[in-house]
Amino acid sequence: MEDRQIVELYLSRDESALARTAEKYGPALRALAENLLEDPQTAEECENDVYLAAWNAIPPHEPRDYLFPFLARIARHAALDRCRERSRQKRSAPLVQLTGELERCLPAPDNAAERLDALALEEVINRFLGNLSQENRNIFLRRYWYMDSISAIAERYSLTQSKVKVSLCRSRNRLREHLKKEGL
Repeated sequence: MEDRQIVELYLSRDESALARTAEKYGPALRALAENLLEDPQTAEECENDVYLAAWNAIPPHEPRDYLFPFLARIARHAALDRCRERSRQKRSAPLVQLTGELERCLPAPDNAAERLDALALEEVINRFLGNLSQENRNIFLRRYWYMDSISAIAERYSLTQSKVKVSLCRSRNRLREHLKKEGL
């Protein structure tokens, strides 16, 4: 079923929209959550949270042309919330490694003025991503947005793990330089 048809089911408040969404995107949403959480049961709970959140968010949102990114964003936030909950309970979070990879590139908001610059930072990062080749952009997003492992990215794009690592390293370096050039 096409995304537009699924969104129309949500808009008409037809409960089959949930089943259609699960059918089409359930495994991908669960994988996204599991990449962050490293716990299949909690990832499944996050997937169910996505369906409820989508039900509540459509309407007013009408993501006819971007249903999966809309759902993936909800899934990512649900998983990140679970990670924060775990870290409050003194459990280790799998985000530490990925955060470490990017922390030398991104400025840390340590005061209110810098927090207000978050929108400017978002715009600069989007421009940076727009200037990357499609392959490098896909690798970067799979690693830092979808939280895929190096091996999963290599397999997805039929690349060697070494090439993925080099691409990520070069992209991080370019991002650092781009941020410096933009004054961030």
